[in-house]
Amino acid sequence: MDKNKWQKKGAGHRSRLRDRFLDKGLVGFSDAEILELLLSFGTPRTDCKEAARQLLKIFGSFSKVLEAPLVALQDVKGVGPKNSFALHFVHGVASHYLKERLYGKRYLHSSAEVAEYLIHSMRGLKKEVFTVIYLDSSHAIIDSEVVAEGTLNVNTVYPREIVSKALLFHAAALIVAHNHPSGSLQPSPQDIKLTKTLWLVCNYMQMQLLDHLIIGDGSYSFADNGLMQSISRDCLSVMQTISS
Repeated sequence: MDKNKWQKKGAGHRSRLRDRFLDKGLVGFSDAEILELLLSFGTPRTDCKEAARQLLKIFGSFSKVLEAPLVALQDVKGVGPKNSFALHFVHGVASHYLKERLYGKRYLHSSAEVAEYLIHSMRGLKKEVFTVIYLDSSHAIIDSEVVAEGTLNVNTVYPREIVSKALLFHAAALIVAHNHPSGSLQPSPQDIKLTKTLWLVCNYMQMQLLDHLIIGDGSYSFADNGLMQSISRDCLSVMQTISS
């Protein structure tokens, strides 16, 4: 097949993918077809089917392709700088969208969306990050931000700074989250110790610490698994001992 015929065939295939998306969204699309369409934006005159297949083969899943480092993406034949930028940009846009749609929503009715946002923004990171979500007195979400990076413990996450920022937002409650780059969802002794410290500091400042989420291969909620209740009891016992 000569070059002109090949380009016409490729253009027709890409046009059919676009028409399918405009008609029914991503329903029925395979991961390879989604990646192929994304890659075609950066290299519109190139057949992107094989590059899409290679990305999935090398990184293992669609989400891991979007989370892959730029340098690693560029090493895949047929990707290059433009397409690696496009993939990273799409991942960033998705994170921004998931975060933006949380504002003003009550946590009790949106906990699944909170977990979805945190999983998207924190899973796959090579270092630990600590995120705080600020809520008002009705538990509506005000804002969220990363407050610490690196190895996380009571010496690197400063409860006083977190509470100070919460006061600036006029927050009445907090949700905290951090990721485990290993993918493990098991809370460590340090995670539990840090949560107890934060609970005590928040309580003294008349704020609630509603939950601590661990992000790895999925998410783990201290509240959903009864750990927040246990931590609350332990902390109340300590406070009663101190005051007696």
